[in-house]
Amino acid sequence: MRAFIDLPKRLYRGHAGYVPHLDMERRDTFSARKNPYFQHAEVRFWLARRGERVVGRISAQVDRAHLDRYHDATGFFGCLDAEDDPAVYAALLAAAETWLRDSGMQRSRGPLSLSINEEVGLQIGGFDSRSMLLIPYHPPYAQARVEAQGYAKAKDVISYDYDVQNAPLTIGRKLIERGGFAGRVKVRTADMKRFDAEVRTLLDIFNDAWADNWGYVPFTEAEIAVAAKTLKPVVIRDLAIFVDVDGETVAFIVALANLNEAVRDLGGRLLPFGWAKLAWRLLVDKPRSARVPLMGVRKKFRNHPLLGAGLAMMAIDALRENGKRIGMKTAELGWILEDNKATNNIIRSSGGKVYKTHRIYEKALS
Repeated sequence: MRAFIDLPKRLYRGHAGYVPHLDMERRDTFSARKNPYFQHAEVRFWLARRGERVVGRISAQVDRAHLDRYHDATGFFGCLDAEDDPAVYAALLAAAETWLRDSGMQRSRGPLSLSINEEVGLQIGGFDSRSMLLIPYHPPYAQARVEAQGYAKAKDVISYDYDVQNAPLTIGRKLIERGGFAGRVKVRTADMKRFDAEVRTLLDIFNDAWADNWGYVPFTEAEIAVAAKTLKPVVIRDLAIFVDVDGETVAFIVALANLNEAVRDLGGRLLPFGWAKLAWRLLVDKPRSARVPLMGVRKKFRNHPLLGAGLAMMAIDALRENGKRIGMKTAELGWILEDNKATNNIIRSSGGKVYKTHRIYEKALS
């Protein structure tokens, strides 16, 4: 597992868009004892070696929560990183496919590392863009190597660059007023004294708002609990925005401090002095970039011709105003499914610019 975690550091050292994960975080993610994803999924990991040299890695997952929801005999691969060698990619994907096939799966989809709610897709654009928390990096050669093994596009997911300092004001408030909801809508920031409850509210809205999205699998209670604990250090209170209608919380947008900016030179390790550097950078120096991984509006409001877009835009406006006040410069909004027209239109009209694309692939297992 140490070799599995360390491999990308060697492969991608010096690449403009790459910053290593923290080793501790990766160990927890890949641990059946610490990651509640393993409560509803079986996972296998492989290393490819040429002699004594590790040249590639891959995982494969069978997620019972996905199968219970879709009944489509689809398994997943992830954590795909390798030297630029067609034979290595072929061997890695063959290992994952064989295990998935032996597990009764008829289709391989990925990369997901490890679930649809974690790191998603193979990077196919924006390679020199800044590294961002929980957004995977892959080198330009990986796309051709995966496609050469018979994988075809299932979906693309898009990430947007959002200029916090200069983005325009949206028409959100005008839509709310035009819809007859003036005075009934309140925008607020998260109550950090009730952080666990706020996270549950956020994920409850997420599970409702995203329920019809392609590939969606809801967070479990255990995953919600771990998310609350894991995310708290990087949640920026002023950038965790909730929108209430008549006292009911119905929409949100949340930005996380870009941890990758703070750990850029730590090589994944917090010892001996990494802890001190990380604490200083998060608490004192503070990252000037953030990622918005989650945004949602409850379905009963989202389908309203004016209110759905209006609530989302008001949340974005609050994030922009608060971000400017605290000195945030840029944010990444994403990922967004390429065919989620409503959300893509809202983000583009709010000033978001496409700057990264990741692709989810599929292959039939004969």
